[in-house]
Amino acid sequence: MDRKQCCVKLSVQPSRGLMDEKFIVLVQNALPGSQLTIRALHQCEDGHSWEAFGHYTADTTGTIDVSEDPSIRGTYSGVEQMGLLWSLRPIPGSKPGLRMRKKNIQTPMEVTISVYQGHQTEGFADLVPLSGVVVERWYMAPGVRRIPVTEGGLTATLFLPSGPGPFPGLLDLWGGGGQLVEYRAALLASHGFASMAIDYLTSKFTMETGKMVDNQYFETAYRVLQQHPQVCGSKIAMIGLSFGTSMTLKMAIYSEVIKLSAAVCISGSHVQPVEGSVEEIMGFFQKNAGKTRFNEKNEAIWRDLLLPIPTDPSLKADVGRLQCPLLLVVGEDDQNWPAQESALDIKEMMARAGNSHLLTVLSYPNAGHLIEPPYTPHARSSTFKTVEIQEKVMCLWGGQTVEHSRAQEDAWKKILFFLRENLYGDRNPTLFSHL
Repeated sequence: MDRKQCCVKLSVQPSRGLMDEKFIVLVQNALPGSQLTIRALHQCEDGHSWEAFGHYTADTTGTIDVSEDPSIRGTYSGVEQMGLLWSLRPIPGSKPGLRMRKKNIQTPMEVTISVYQGHQTEGFADLVPLSGVVVERWYMAPGVRRIPVTEGGLTATLFLPSGPGPFPGLLDLWGGGGQLVEYRAALLASHGFASMAIDYLTSKFTMETGKMVDNQYFETAYRVLQQHPQVCGSKIAMIGLSFGTSMTLKMAIYSEVIKLSAAVCISGSHVQPVEGSVEEIMGFFQKNAGKTRFNEKNEAIWRDLLLPIPTDPSLKADVGRLQCPLLLVVGEDDQNWPAQESALDIKEMMARAGNSHLLTVLSYPNAGHLIEPPYTPHARSSTFKTVEIQEKVMCLWGGQTVEHSRAQEDAWKKILFFLRENLYGDRNPTLFSHL
């Protein structure tokens, strides 16, 4: 190692920030024109390690600015300010089918960013970095409160923004894997929304009785949120992904209790038995299990289960009856759910009913099913255990890493804008963009 390289300085600003906040990675005091590798390393709570790296050349002042300078190659290439996060992948030798998801949102995601001499692609554990820094990425902004909710038999967590409120409310529903998934709700609360993450497939009630929750479960969650003293009860929205969109649309259209100010449906469909309960909707999907396809890697493709889109009105949520603004987020390479075909049919149904002014569609070429908050690493496929079968399968979600990552960043900005517009109106929310 050249002695001058010992003085290489690496800085990341901000070193503590929200998950959706960009950072600036700067290398200084390197030899002008020297080849360097900048690498990110993260160890998940499950013990698995993930890495991303780019190959750079220092400029005539011995500087590399990741937000302005191109990576020649690596897990990403070109000028990619956040490539060290969105291109994270399991380190070589990891078991197949991993997907990165934060379980404990009260602790940060810690990422070690290091700079190495030369253009390295492997064997990082045996190399000594020239410099390194630990970066914290948070889903919870300072002052956000996490409140477990068991009232009314719910299995849920409420996240309240910092300050006295009252805040507009959000019910946050994930998909067919069940569990209480908190990270998106925590991040939404960091942006000024009282967000309640709900477990509706593997709730305590279901685990203890073996019975699935009924549609009233969602109405109970709505009432609990609506009646909270720090929630503006007349301004509540729902956000759902995958199977969560089925329940979001059902409640938005048919519930006598739930009166939404807005709905966000990510990678979902309106195809469902209109009169169905959670269990009956699940059963309807399961009846079509014979349409499952497998690719050459033996990854399950489920998008055909709801195709062709039915013409029978009893098998589709009647979106023509919607009375609140609806935002659809679609990955055009979704291999898990027919989101694009569903969006086209929803658009036609709403146009016929005269409420198409309520609809906004964001459609992204080469994006897959798992459209998450920005800089979440793309999983084209991963192991997945469905609630009804209780066995792990390797599931193909779809998407190409660069385009999918662009879609996540763009969709998140537009989701936040849509929610602010419909829940805050002209009143600007207090935004928490810095830690």
